[in-house]
Amino acid sequence: MAEENKRYAMVIDIRRCIACHACTVACKAEMATPLEVNATWMKIVEKGAFPDVRRFWLPRLCNNCTDAICARNCPTKATYKRDDGIVMVDQHRCIGCKYCIASCPYDVRYINPLKNIVQKCYFCSHRVDAGLLPACVETCPTRAMVFGDTNDSKSEISQILASNATVVLKKEMQTDPQVFYISADEAAMSSIEERINYYTEPAFIKLRI
Repeated sequence: MAEENKRYAMVIDIRRCIACHACTVACKAEMATPLEVNATWMKIVEKGAFPDVRRFWLPRLCNNCTDAICARNCPTKATYKRDDGIVMVDQHRCIGCKYCIASCPYDVRYINPLKNIVQKCYFCSHRVDAGLLPACVETCPTRAMVFGDTNDSKSEISQILASNATVVLKKEMQTDPQVFYISADEAAMSSIEERINYYTEPAFIKLRI
């Protein structure tokens, strides 16, 4: 299948996710991100009052949107979308102006403090181009994360999307996110206080509801 006919996406099945943070660690190791920032992180919500308390979680990463607002707003065109749908950042063109960070509805971009440029999850495009899975998908011990070509009706991800109800973050923004969730908790999907203690607890957050 020609590359321009591919459309890469990810499904995250919360029924399988155990919030082990393996995806966060694998991403950090693969992308060599500095300690204080993350391209993939775990949102954790605590609901209820003692002793009836439950925790819910939601792995977070760039949605690689079909209609990416960040790409439209980048003044240097450093942010662009590949033919297969992966949204990239050209580190040689990025000037660190943060326009894309301000325009991203999903709080998934960050300034690399060592390079002073914006970075994010690229679905591990370098691995995908080599015929490999993204690091987070390959590392997930419960196979909660599935990655593939949604334009291929025979692919695992297409079959999962066809047989399961899924939700996306902030559908009302009409960006057509390409990260789909199964059985995600409504509070965990909420945009309220997305990153509390971003610099002190960059790998995850805790909300009490």
